[in-house]
Amino acid sequence: MADEVLQRTQDGSIHVLKLNCPERLNILSERMLDELQSALDDISRRPEIRCVILRAEGRAFCAGHDLREMTRNRQSEDGGKEYFRTIFDKCAAMMMSITQLPQPVIAQVQGSAVAAGCQLVATCDLAVAATNAEFGVNGVNIGLFCSTPMVALSRNLPRKHAFEMLTTGRLIGAEEACRVGLVNRVVQAEELEDSTAALAETVASKLDAAVRIGKRAFYEQAEMTLSDAYGFAGDVMVENMMHRDTKEGISAFLDKREPHWTQ
Repeated sequence: MADEVLQRTQDGSIHVLKLNCPERLNILSERMLDELQSALDDISRRPEIRCVILRAEGRAFCAGHDLREMTRNRQSEDGGKEYFRTIFDKCAAMMMSITQLPQPVIAQVQGSAVAAGCQLVATCDLAVAATNAEFGVNGVNIGLFCSTPMVALSRNLPRKHAFEMLTTGRLIGAEEACRVGLVNRVVQAEELEDSTAALAETVASKLDAAVRIGKRAFYEQAEMTLSDAYGFAGDVMVENMMHRDTKEGISAFLDKREPHWTQ
């Protein structure tokens, strides 16, 4: 429907979320954040979904927060302070929901992904970009340091690259974004949808239990010391090894045949 700011479609085990506010560059309005949160909550409860693609309608992926909405809320008695806290808390909760989602999420990026839009790409587990994509955390250009986008960006990029983007507001192209680790691969615009779908199908074809265990462990160990991470990862490997389909997968590999998984 034209009035849906977020559209959802299902293709087998792959679920597609499409930001659908192209006339406003798919901004993260309060409504968009609420819709994304609701969709992610629903997806987390649906085991038949094995991978999620996050894409956008129109010439831009996402232009970040809704500055007009923010300006309107400045008219309140507290100057908008309570609203600002609410909107940034909502955004943070939605971003963390992507990381905590059992299923991998792939960003399919065309055009601009700036400010919280760049944060959205950095938060997704994987990202495929068209050659015309560009990325930036350019809030500093209007006097607003992109502190919340910084959280995801600094966990994707080397520190000096992230800090340069944050302090200069400079936009980077798709090839540079790939080189510094913000996206996984860059393809021609006409190949973007098929390339993202192929990556999603590859991920979805793996043993679902292993991917879910692995995604959770990937983010948890990243926050640990090296010794704690190895101890934790060993426990995760034991958990994975005890799964009945993992036993079948190993047997199939040794027997040089395709595994017959129950999932």
